[in-house]
Amino acid sequence: MSIRKYLASMPLFEIVKFNSKDNFVEKAVSFKGSPRKHPYDSDKLILIANPFSAHTFFYEFLIKDIIHYDELPSLVTDSGDTAPMVRIWVLKGTIGIEYTPFEVDDPVRYIKDSEILHQVFKESEQTMKK
Repeated sequence: MSIRKYLASMPLFEIVKFNSKDNFVEKAVSFKGSPRKHPYDSDKLILIANPFSAHTFFYEFLIKDIIHYDELPSLVTDSGDTAPMVRIWVLKGTIGIEYTPFEVDDPVRYIKDSEILHQVFKESEQTMKK
């Protein structure tokens, strides 16, 4: 076989990117956030929504209810703190828990107003990195 046959132009075929979401939309719901190990239950996952936001909250899911995850770009603050981000797909009909941390005071203080909560989250981040 001659080299010309290998070098001859062949028609290009359009490449279509596979969209994995199509497989999950009917049976699952997606949630975005920064994943963390559950502090005492290895069967659960904590997902922190908007980890550097003043209005953050987090979800708790059973790992067995998560059917897929997509890695997303990490978030980085001006001070260099980073948080890996993912999109998880959780089966419809399963139970998840949403937590909103607050400081008990009169009036109640949420993370954007509470220096105590800022410190607690910073310490937990450092613990999770170890």
